[in-house]
Amino acid sequence: MERRDTNMTDQATDSDKAQPAPQAGGEEHAFSAEVGRLLDLVVHALYSEREIFLRELVANAADATDRRRFEALTDAARTLPEGAGVRIDPDKDARRLTISDDGTGMSKDELARNLGTIARSGTRAFGQELDKQKPGENAGDRPSLIGQFGVGFYAAFMVADHVDVVSRRAGSDEAWRWSSDGKGSFTLSPATRERPGTDIVLYIKEDADEFLDAWRLESIVRKWADHIAWPITIRRDGEDTPANAGTALWRKPKGEVTEEQLTEFYRHVSHNFDTPWATLHWHAEGTIEFTALLFIPGSRPFEFGEQVRDSRVRLHVRRMFITDDAALLPPWMRFVQGVVDTEDLPLNVSREMLQATPVLARIRKAVTNRVLNELRSRATDAESYATFWDNFGPVLKEGIWDDAEYRTDLAGLARFRSSTEEGWTTLADYVSRMKDGQEAIYYLTGDNPDTLPASPQLEGFRARGIEVLLLSDPVDSFWPDRLGTFEGKALRSVSQGHADLDKFEAPQDDGARADLEALLPAMKAALGEAVSDVRGTSRLVGSAVVLSAAGQGPDLQLQRLLRRSGQAVPDQAPVLEINATHPLIRDLADRVARGESVADIALILLDIARIQDGESPKDPTAFASRLTATLTQIQG
Repeated sequence: MERRDTNMTDQATDSDKAQPAPQAGGEEHAFSAEVGRLLDLVVHALYSEREIFLRELVANAADATDRRRFEALTDAARTLPEGAGVRIDPDKDARRLTISDDGTGMSKDELARNLGTIARSGTRAFGQELDKQKPGENAGDRPSLIGQFGVGFYAAFMVADHVDVVSRRAGSDEAWRWSSDGKGSFTLSPATRERPGTDIVLYIKEDADEFLDAWRLESIVRKWADHIAWPITIRRDGEDTPANAGTALWRKPKGEVTEEQLTEFYRHVSHNFDTPWATLHWHAEGTIEFTALLFIPGSRPFEFGEQVRDSRVRLHVRRMFITDDAALLPPWMRFVQGVVDTEDLPLNVSREMLQATPVLARIRKAVTNRVLNELRSRATDAESYATFWDNFGPVLKEGIWDDAEYRTDLAGLARFRSSTEEGWTTLADYVSRMKDGQEAIYYLTGDNPDTLPASPQLEGFRARGIEVLLLSDPVDSFWPDRLGTFEGKALRSVSQGHADLDKFEAPQDDGARADLEALLPAMKAALGEAVSDVRGTSRLVGSAVVLSAAGQGPDLQLQRLLRRSGQAVPDQAPVLEINATHPLIRDLADRVARGESVADIALILLDIARIQDGESPKDPTAFASRLTATLTQIQG
């Protein structure tokens, strides 16, 4: 297996060379403040298992090789060379470790973009998470932060004083070098490389000698990357010796695969470091044949909600990676990670064919149904399922909104907080607890799950013993209208279902009620176009006022969400509802009867109603001035 890496033709080869030579004609670029902070955190806070850097770099090299193999299906110029794989070359004398691949490579712009910035920087949260851990505590947990926060390539600086990346994009004759000591800047300079691919050269720190030992490197590869399909070799005694088994784990019988192997494979395909919550491994036969190894993560990846909505399950054909862009699962299952390998597609399948072939449509349906069945089965374990729902419930609820085929199934799997029950509950459980004569499933939407239980919108329902579901995810403002009914019961927002309260016995009060005949028009005149109407309500008990939407349009929470997203929303002023039994309202009615103005207090009450509903006063300064003046009068 003698095959000396000849790609690094511009690298120094002197045995006493421990640092890279300055590059002539290099362009210096400053890291963003975010990247600089992240590098500092990696270097100084993640020393507990520095070996993880090799797993990150080898995984990146394998992914780049996968991408080039796929690009070659439609562009012969990008065909992989014979014996393509990942090569690791430790040089103890030069204190240099090189990881090389024959992958798709990077252009100058791609080097700057991929290695000089972080698209979804998690630096602040990354630092906060590390700060929670005191020195010496939970050290074993710290490596998981690398995968959770997507540090990836930057983990190289845990063991290296300096890193060079020499890369040549497949299809191009140009090679470029990215070079940095990880302390604030990087340089880009022309380089030479005999063929496309990438070399990552690490100049190893004085306290990291173990990572120049070939046997130590092989143990790391077998631990973290034994399942990678591309051959990984390590240079030892002048020869490139195999370091991984390269087994397609999903092709092996379930009984021959250990939990440890499954976990490590999950971490490879997901780039996470947690343990999967569920593993699905099966072989389908019949009209279509495929093997699948899928994982549902055990924790929510950092900034998961901001990721692209497409599923990234990897499609293989006869073990060969084709693409992770085949939409093998619907967007509302994008948290699922893994591999689907089929015999029923040609190896040279194109993207256009993937979009049109009925084979892939049948595979999608079969895989989706299998994951749904797994969720139904696991939903019987309430405690375990609660962990899954905390992580991915908002994503699954997207399917109730946008997938008519699975809408009812997903509604049955959904979990909700309730105004009367502890923990999570289901729509079916809610229906079983409905009061005699109750015809609708009531819900309240809002931004903050902690404040929803105290919302004035609930007072009338709570006083009558009517349960309300408390929904605080953004998607909750959309899917109930699309679902419409569940088990024959309509879903109705409490802000639009208050008329139903009259069918149920009202709570007892002291009988003292304000005469609203004169007060309502007086308040409406004072508030003008800020409200569409002012009216009395029976759904308040302890609060004086509450807002509701005008007419049958979207409720106030949905209107706010649409405005935040930049969508045009018809300018509908809300309705201000007032509680005739509240002492303040009774006092206002008496003032109107005496011919006194209630304009300032009416404006204050409107702003209070806005605050209760999660908004800010339209004019905070004016609100403060009116409130101060009113309190001064009371004190006087």
